[in-house]
Amino acid sequence: MFSVSYTTRSPRPGEIDGVHYRFVTDDEFDRMIEAGELLEWVSIFGHRSGTSRVEVTEALDAGRNVLKEMDVQGAAQIREGMPEAVLIFLAPPSEEELGRRLRERGTEAGQALEHRLAEARREMAQATWFDHIVMNDRLDEAVARVLAIIDAGRSPDQKEQT
Repeated sequence: MFSVSYTTRSPRPGEIDGVHYRFVTDDEFDRMIEAGELLEWVSIFGHRSGTSRVEVTEALDAGRNVLKEMDVQGAAQIREGMPEAVLIFLAPPSEEELGRRLRERGTEAGQALEHRLAEARREMAQATWFDHIVMNDRLDEAVARVLAIIDAGRSPDQKEQT
């Protein structure tokens, strides 16, 4: 299952609440932190994002794998709290390609784009402590590599359920 993050940022054009993110207020996010409802959470690029503890544990208890997109800070929290988690770092083919993809996305420009690229360079330098690094050069090939990693980690019972 894919775990949808909670975030305090505003939706971008085309994003749907509950599909791309779960959009919440700062007050609601504070409440979730205080109640221990988040497995991990980080402040990044002027907002906060986090993962529901209940959603992940219920899926794992049901024998499902959980796919979660997050930054390096969140992955470090997951590594600390769930050392059995398999962490996969999706790496761009190059910094130049990453810059091109971010510019095409059109959500940042100027100094904000430079800040995001600097953060990406910092994160790429930390990829070595992840369990796997998958080069995201061609989407179909990257997806196949991630699925192979997930399948290799499944128990025989889980493999029968697919």
